[in-house]
Amino acid sequence: MPRYMTLIRVDEDNAPAEGPSPELMERMGVLIEEMTKAGVLLDTSGLHPTSEGRRVTWSGGNISVTDGPFTETKEVIGGYSVLQAKDMAEAEEWTRRFLKVHEDYWTVTCEIREIVEF
Repeated sequence: MPRYMTLIRVDEDNAPAEGPSPELMERMGVLIEEMTKAGVLLDTSGLHPTSEGRRVTWSGGNISVTDGPFTETKEVIGGYSVLQAKDMAEAEEWTRRFLKVHEDYWTVTCEIREIVEF
């Protein structure tokens, strides 16, 4: 079965300062358990804010390093998941369910990409 990575994009400037609500975390836990039992969820996690990150760039034969936060970026990758699904439609359905556990004030975008198998 193909594997898919979802890149969970958030707007760090508009995310709640206190982070996810306890109710959101509870709903997320229920969904993660269901996905794990169904054999769909292989891995998932959130990421620390960009203020704690670095970008390493290779350009023109040189390496440069930029400390976060990355102010020129509106949406950043706030987390990821790796899914194993029969097709893109199934991966999309699980991703829709993930998005729907969030309260209405969140703005979250998930990019789904099939992982290349060698």
